[in-house]
Amino acid sequence: MVKFMKSGKVVILLNGRYAGKKGVIVKAFDDGIDGRKYGHCIVAGIQREPLKVKKSMSEKKVEKRSRVKPFLKMVNFNHLMPTRYSVDIDFKPMGITPELVANEAKRIEARKAVKKIFQERYTQGKNKWFFSKLRF
Repeated sequence: MVKFMKSGKVVILLNGRYAGKKGVIVKAFDDGIDGRKYGHCIVAGIQREPLKVKKSMSEKKVEKRSRVKPFLKMVNFNHLMPTRYSVDIDFKPMGITPELVANEAKRIEARKAVKKIFQERYTQGKNKWFFSKLRF
């Protein structure tokens, strides 16, 4: 069977707190690991998308409305819907592992690093569709 849930694939979460939110697969575990015997992956996604900005808004207001709020979560493959899109973000230098996601303090630090990458991408104007709200 072809493994299509790879790192960099854009997915939509179907269940839980982040249902309907877009995310990117950071690392996939097709055969599972010790604590989770099923196929799952670590997903970095957008909890809150940036809002629209207008020319008449002040610089401070534009900066505030352009913020991206990310999340980092371990998700079962059954609760993901893969899309045909993929993003060329390299998460390897961040060293995101299941142990890091399980630890609260380390997860917060990793989330800050993900936010920095997503914020950079948004301000550069790359992957605009990824940062837009999903309408359905």
